[in-house]
Amino acid sequence: MLAKDLLLHYRALSEQSFTVVDLETTGQAPPEDRVIEVSIVQASLKEGVQQQQTHLINPGVPIPPYIQRFTGISADMIEAAPHAQEVWQECLPLLNSGILTAHHIDFEYGFIQTEYARLGINFVRPAPAQLCTVILSRLMLPDLASRSLPFLVNHFEFPVDCSHRAEPDALACWLLAEKLLKEIQTEADEVLLARFAKQRMPLEGVADLLECSAEVALTRLNNAGVIPKISRRTETAMYMRGDVEVILLEGSN
Repeated sequence: MLAKDLLLHYRALSEQSFTVVDLETTGQAPPEDRVIEVSIVQASLKEGVQQQQTHLINPGVPIPPYIQRFTGISADMIEAAPHAQEVWQECLPLLNSGILTAHHIDFEYGFIQTEYARLGINFVRPAPAQLCTVILSRLMLPDLASRSLPFLVNHFEFPVDCSHRAEPDALACWLLAEKLLKEIQTEADEVLLARFAKQRMPLEGVADLLECSAEVALTRLNNAGVIPKISRRTETAMYMRGDVEVILLEGSN
């Protein structure tokens, strides 16, 4: 999607209600790993936060010691918590409403789908009903060193704790979405498009935008003289959206 189309997409999205979710889990890979805490914020730009619900969950499996240390959620806390079926049934109406929003939404969405599949429920929220604040941050904050949630909480001085618990993290995700979407609503098109143009994309993202294979995309980038920036964290070649869109538009003329 071109930057101008992304701008229209996010402006339309900003008028919606949002259901922001954050999870704490026993690990990174469902279905082996399970959710042990969920927090859901319902909010909109017009009305702010309407409600927030947070639940500890007894998943019926042990919590690894490193997760207990990382989150502060102990085995005793989980032992006294309601079981997964009870919590997820209660959360279903909330999660089925509004734009499902999370920081790294693929992570949350995968876990939520897996938890509902255990209950025989097919939980599906299509891409137009989702918002990932990491992706939005890459567009709106291309010059920052990191788009991790703790970094952004500190950068913007959001009034929440960075405690690796679902409740403050869900609220922080909403505050980030609120800030960036309000800027999209109010800033001039040319200012926003200039920010979007500085977004860094991996080769796979370039190929998606150019609608070709990664090999062909790399050839087109090299022929256009586009020089990537190498990510210090991942050592991945990253290309500026603006350079890629020039290649795309020139190829269509």
